[in-house]
Amino acid sequence: MEAKNKGGEIGIILLAAGASLRLGRPKQLLPYKKKTLLCYSLEEALASGAQPLLVVLGANADILQKEISGYPVHTVINEHWQEGIASSIRSGIKAITEINPVAEGAILIVCDQPFMTAGLLNTLMSTHQTTGKGIVACTYGNTFGPPAFFHQSFFPELLQLKGDVGARSIVQKNIDNVEAIPFPNGTFDIDTYKDYEFIKDAKP
Repeated sequence: MEAKNKGGEIGIILLAAGASLRLGRPKQLLPYKKKTLLCYSLEEALASGAQPLLVVLGANADILQKEISGYPVHTVINEHWQEGIASSIRSGIKAITEINPVAEGAILIVCDQPFMTAGLLNTLMSTHQTTGKGIVACTYGNTFGPPAFFHQSFFPELLQLKGDVGARSIVQKNIDNVEAIPFPNGTFDIDTYKDYEFIKDAKP
């Protein structure tokens, strides 16, 4: 896929580099709606129309690359995935600024939120455009979490994240520039096989 270089574009970074240690197998490859969780997340992201779309891989990268080889996406290999999710955020943000240095911002998503939809991603983008807020984050379980939009002005802060922590600290530190989007089903994610058994047949 050719890299684009248009101002005003909002990209999506799909964070899929984890080893799924608690599950004991790659959660990215769990069957969901007649495809894998990874492909489901990817197709919802593509349906949103956001560009560019990046997938950050780490553990089991060779297997997962084959799984998504037919999709029009940019693949980023995070060689430091064992550090935790911060390293994948850094890898994704660095790549998106190389692909499109004038991108308006990026949405961070994960592949173990099976109730995430293209409609939700579109809501994040339209909310940023109508409110002008630099961060639009989903809320669930009395906290902020992904999916979350960050204007490019926050890219330097995202590049400073360390360890196995996401971007919640940046959201909380800049709360006056945050618009919250309720996403009650965001509480459903998959860390264990019990989580998966509960979710796979559930209705959003």
